[in-house]
Amino acid sequence: MSESTENEDCDELHSSVDDDDELLRYIWREYLHPKQYEWVLIVAYIIVFFVSLIGNSLVCFAVLKNRHMRTVTNYFIVNLSLADVLVTIICLPASLVVDITETWFFGNTLCKVVPYLQTISVSVSVLTLSCIAQDRWYAICHPLLFKSTAKRARKSIVVIWVVSCIIMIPQAVVMECSSLLPELTNKTSLFTVCDEHWGAEIYPKVYHTCFFIITYFAPLCLMILAYIQICHKLWCQQIPGSTSVLQRKWRSMQCSASTPVQGEPVRVRTSTVCAEIKQIRARRKTASMLMAVLFVFALCYLPISVLNVMKRVFGTFKKTNDREKVYAWFTFSHWLIYANSAANPIIYNFLSGKFRKEFKAAFSCHCYNKSPNRTKRIRARASTESRKSLSTQVNNMDNVSRISDQIV
Repeated sequence: MSESTENEDCDELHSSVDDDDELLRYIWREYLHPKQYEWVLIVAYIIVFFVSLIGNSLVCFAVLKNRHMRTVTNYFIVNLSLADVLVTIICLPASLVVDITETWFFGNTLCKVVPYLQTISVSVSVLTLSCIAQDRWYAICHPLLFKSTAKRARKSIVVIWVVSCIIMIPQAVVMECSSLLPELTNKTSLFTVCDEHWGAEIYPKVYHTCFFIITYFAPLCLMILAYIQICHKLWCQQIPGSTSVLQRKWRSMQCSASTPVQGEPVRVRTSTVCAEIKQIRARRKTASMLMAVLFVFALCYLPISVLNVMKRVFGTFKKTNDREKVYAWFTFSHWLIYANSAANPIIYNFLSGKFRKEFKAAFSCHCYNKSPNRTKRIRARASTESRKSLSTQVNNMDNVSRISDQIV
């Protein structure tokens, strides 16, 4: 009698073990094993990781190593790159693992830390872009109202990080680990999720609505308005250095060249107009680069912003029948966030001659083994030429006010 009971218990145990093994094999086959599009996603994540890490590190290196590149705008660009490096190193690997396995393996502490740092990075990025737009708007549209300096830029960067760390604290508080299959909690860590846990349904709706407005919609609208005014000022209005005014100056100087006049020499007036042209071209290039950065930011953060509002505020995906498609959209939107971090250094390379030269110099030092003394001589020569060019432009611009009345 006892032997038959023991045999029955052993059979039940074996069947239970076999059932668990079969369930785990099913979970691996249907959920954990990467699908075809997920292999593409893994490769895309790896590319973004290295491009973002190398590119943003080069941006910081270029500005910090060269005194002539330490402008107000470049200080903010370095801050943007630091936020991108932070999110690339800490958040990207965890996000890749979760998107592929649908499981949070990193414990309750990192469940609070990683999303918190992710939202801090979003806040720092949008506030930094807002400060850049404000600085350019004052410098071009209202140059007499506000004088931006490197010291003020550094103070603004500190304020950006402090404000971002404070306003994103609720994100760290509400994040907790839980299991989608509680009966398997003691057998496997699979299907453990890191998600928000609010006390009432109204709280996530209010929080994510405010989050969308504060970190995406409102700053984006204000920045678009600022850059519209900047474009109108740089490309449309009859400001000193604009096309029609410069054309009249050139025609006047051509007449002066054929009929010498007393007063300022033609050579001085020519160099003055050249300095004016260089200034307006430099401002247009900078504005174009910053507008490209803003456009890419808006494009990359649009899908996740809309999906989060649909999920957290309206509860759109609670009763969906096409779970696979929804999951694919969220996975792709997560990748776009990190792709934005990798895209910024590429934009600087194509649209900024100074950054492009520094990137080439950094790669040439490693690839062609230039001697340290030669590299220092090249940098010293470039810095000297830059200072000479700057002093020449300043002196020429001082003559604009005295000559413009005679020319126009």
